[in-house]
Amino acid sequence: MSDLLFPKESYEIIGAAIEVHRQLGCGFTEPVYQEALAEELSMRKIPFEREKVFTVTYKGKPLSKEFRADFVCFNQIIVELKAVTEFAEEHYAQVYNYLKASGLQLGLLINFGKTLLEYKRILATRKFPSSK
Repeated sequence: MSDLLFPKESYEIIGAAIEVHRQLGCGFTEPVYQEALAEELSMRKIPFEREKVFTVTYKGKPLSKEFRADFVCFNQIIVELKAVTEFAEEHYAQVYNYLKASGLQLGLLINFGKTLLEYKRILATRKFPSSK
């Protein structure tokens, strides 16, 4: 586990998400899980910013359009929530692009839409997995 980027912090975030899923199960919309996860992160004293705004740049110029990460935890991990049947390639691409735009190195993609919580670690240095 020592070769993972931010292993302790990731473990804490995933543990909080597992608890939310254990309490609520699947079937709710993403905003419900987002609010519940914010409560759980607070209870566990995990530092986070909810819907953190990042500026996107194009050829060095900031664009007027921004993006909002669902959470940034420990000032270093983007957490993107989904409530879907299956992860799609676009979900991986979204987190990967958030990492590029933010300059952060690790993203957690978490899916509450299945009977078992699903999560993926996405590194800024690697391309997202292909569903092909």
